[in-house]
Amino acid sequence: MNFESIYQKALNFEALTVDEGLLLYEHAPTPELMHVANELRKKKVPGNVVTWIIDRNVNTTNVCVAHCNFCNFRRDIGDKDTYTTTIEEYSEKIEEMLKQGGNQLLLQGGMHPRYGIKFYTDLFSELKRRYPEVKLHSLGPPEVAHIAKRSRLSFRDTLIQLRDSGLDSLPGAGAEILSDRVRRILSPGKCNTQEWLDVMRQAHKLKMVTSATMMFGTIETNRERIEHLALLRDVQDERPEGSDGFTAFIPWPVMLEDTELYQNIEVTPIEPMEYVRMIAVARIMLHNVTNIQASWLTVGRDTAQLCLNAGANDMGSIMIEENVVSAAGASYQMNAKGIQQSIIDAGFRPQLRNQGYEHVELPEMVPELQPA
Repeated sequence: MNFESIYQKALNFEALTVDEGLLLYEHAPTPELMHVANELRKKKVPGNVVTWIIDRNVNTTNVCVAHCNFCNFRRDIGDKDTYTTTIEEYSEKIEEMLKQGGNQLLLQGGMHPRYGIKFYTDLFSELKRRYPEVKLHSLGPPEVAHIAKRSRLSFRDTLIQLRDSGLDSLPGAGAEILSDRVRRILSPGKCNTQEWLDVMRQAHKLKMVTSATMMFGTIETNRERIEHLALLRDVQDERPEGSDGFTAFIPWPVMLEDTELYQNIEVTPIEPMEYVRMIAVARIMLHNVTNIQASWLTVGRDTAQLCLNAGANDMGSIMIEENVVSAAGASYQMNAKGIQQSIIDAGFRPQLRNQGYEHVELPEMVPELQPA
């Protein structure tokens, strides 16, 4: 097959069709795919810098009505090991994060049937009162939709109240695959595709910092993976002037150890090169998204490094305390020194960033590594 016309279209930052993206994903030679994605990365993010961040993942509660069959983390009301994190526990965790040089809290958790807008605005307000310097990168479209429905608010009004109480940015959590066929099977209690996208549309209109994700490797087809990218690209095109929209896209392969999905459906694990190809196709399809992140937490250091030459320009976070994907089998770990060394070993210069992908200086307590 001759892919040159599609490559050229991509290099001109033109939107590929789903059929064109699928053709590349399924049939393009991997070296060619990586080369084109790397060239696009150089145009979109010039220089030899790969970014990373220090933050902490804290879960509000493990009670959840979503009943996702790929999740070992959630519990039902009445289970003996349910919890809701207290303010004192948040304070302890935040203090530990600050000592490690982090200043961002990735605050997510279950969709608790009794927690509406007041629970979250009270929580965010108190956290900001105690730690005004800490950024709250919190919730996600399914949680926002759940809060909105429970509180009888629009998505916009929900986001405004959350923002005004201290929410700084909105992660792209809970996207899984943006296909209602898939979502009805995997996560029947979560918002549908349209609702996920509409929450993000409203966030962009409010000029909030957001990201987008994809969890793949379950029951979705390759076409549904590419359609997922096209939907994100379309929403990004709709963002109003002055809004960055999605600052980044982060795909990761599903972790299934001991989950209900693993027990009931035969799922083929995502191999390293398939993940690299997904990173490359994401860079090619998402011509209007600046940053592509390699998920070292789920694929490991070596595969993530390879992705830096296949369109990715970010290595994500050292992830102080991660509980959800770890509960399903993710076991990789990296500290601030390790993530910088990984970037250097891949031939790039590490640069600390914030959630808006602005470059920031390393805190004094964090050792700085530079390429030899």
